[in-house]
Amino acid sequence: MTSLSDLNTSPEVSQCAGQQLTDLQALASSELQEHAATELTKLPAEEPVAVAGSAPWAAVVPQTDHQIAGCATVSADVQNDDPAVLAWSLACDTETVPTDPPAWPLQATVQFCPLPTEVPYHEILWRDWEDLSVQPCVLEQVSENTPLFEFRVMSYNILAQDLVEQGIDLYLHCHPDILNWNYRLPNLLQEIQHWDPDVLCLQEVQENHYWEQLEPAFKEMGFACFYKRRTGTKTDGCAVCYKHCRFQLISFSPVEYFRPGLDVLNRDNVGLVLLLQPLLPEGCDLKAVSPLCVANTHVLFNPRRGDIKLAQMALLLAEIDKIARTTEGSYYPVILCGDLNSVPDSPLYKFIRNGELSYQGMPAWKVSGQEDFSQQFYQRKLLAPLWPSSLGVTDNCQYVALCQLEKSGRRKYSRDFLLQFRFCDAACERPPQLVLLEGVTDATPDHPAHWPKPAALVKDPDPQPFVPRSSGVIQHGLNLTSVYSHFLPQRGRPEVTTMPMGLGATVDYIFYSAKPVENGSRGGRRLYQDGALKLLGRLSLLSEDVLLMAGGLPNTFCSSDHLCLLASFGLEISGLREG
Repeated sequence: MTSLSDLNTSPEVSQCAGQQLTDLQALASSELQEHAATELTKLPAEEPVAVAGSAPWAAVVPQTDHQIAGCATVSADVQNDDPAVLAWSLACDTETVPTDPPAWPLQATVQFCPLPTEVPYHEILWRDWEDLSVQPCVLEQVSENTPLFEFRVMSYNILAQDLVEQGIDLYLHCHPDILNWNYRLPNLLQEIQHWDPDVLCLQEVQENHYWEQLEPAFKEMGFACFYKRRTGTKTDGCAVCYKHCRFQLISFSPVEYFRPGLDVLNRDNVGLVLLLQPLLPEGCDLKAVSPLCVANTHVLFNPRRGDIKLAQMALLLAEIDKIARTTEGSYYPVILCGDLNSVPDSPLYKFIRNGELSYQGMPAWKVSGQEDFSQQFYQRKLLAPLWPSSLGVTDNCQYVALCQLEKSGRRKYSRDFLLQFRFCDAACERPPQLVLLEGVTDATPDHPAHWPKPAALVKDPDPQPFVPRSSGVIQHGLNLTSVYSHFLPQRGRPEVTTMPMGLGATVDYIFYSAKPVENGSRGGRRLYQDGALKLLGRLSLLSEDVLLMAGGLPNTFCSSDHLCLLASFGLEISGLREG
């Protein structure tokens, strides 16, 4: 089992780092050194966070002099404290990571641009923290004397190593060394440690790595951890971790999307739903702050099977509805994280955000918006109902057994119960208005001798609620909106969370409960304002051109093919007032 201290002090690190540092220094000019030194004086100093039994961890994004290619000479001792900027080698290989990555293996029209050596890495991969608590819309909703329970949530697809090896053609732009798990693991742990989330939602977590390395490391960081592996033969899954000094577990529900015999739910994806109670200082009533529902999932990738994606999401929303519903019928605040394999403003995205989707006749590939298959002759189309009633989930994404019915008197009775009335007196009488046709409507069924008399009728022990299915419309009532806007106004470009084959896209999200604006909509998008759960800040994302300059994903600094998402929230603490 590998400990955090072992990861920081491996001998391969210092040996390979020294060689890379020599190569990088040879590329730098004196003008670059002066420029970098000037710029660094403007940056805040990094505050290392200590972990029991390990060396201090520096920021995952380089911020100090020794982390800039070609800057002032740095001692090996300083280098050893920052594994994110060290180029690891395989155990039997001393070859260093090249500074100029090869051309991206794409079509002739898409050429990978190597990172210009005159641009310091910290200027390219820098991600700003956006403080949203100072915005007028937030200040209006939070009075100065209203205390908040503040916490951070991170969502991160960390790229399972088995998936790297199964799809190695997707990572031909990467030097083999930076794809090695022994290189990637300390980078990932360091990144999580630096941003210090209180709730951590991970996707593509390989099972053996979780139990042997990740869970022990997270426990050292103060996390309580829950894991759900994908069903079938898959070796990865999802994990949700939370700081046990900040939250207390109320309930935990793993969700399996696979349903035998259902084509619309025949894949092995999974999800997790937790209900957490925020912990307040001693002397404060826990009921002063609302419980928090946290959900995490990784939805099917296949761009052609939007029907499966929608059914998986409906199952997850039904589980959230069950866990987050209060006794009064409202909902506790909800945070939904995950890799949804769908782009912004796709039908699946709009369904989550707007709470409604009309899918009848929609081509299945359109649901996620990942690729355009409109030119193909055969296109699978979505027909109502999307899933059978036997699934036990309504078109409002609620479990049938738990949903509130408008007509509580209507019931769906069993077949055996209804057969008792086949030869009852009412069934054997010809209605007066029925036209008499000899040999057709004049026949009276004979009452079988063995048939029970009306007095002996057996009562249906458990009649099921009757839930009519709609004509191609699904809904949910969780009122979710996205932490991110999916656009970088200062660069005039879309945000990117992943870069498959060098093409940037957003597929990772953090959704949270909000309050709909009355009569508020714009361009078909429902408008929200913060309710009990307030968005206080977020870690900015990057654009495709920036990531291309840095070598794509993964690269020397980012050890996954996804960027992490991070947001800060505040929950109002009722009954407490400052001063």
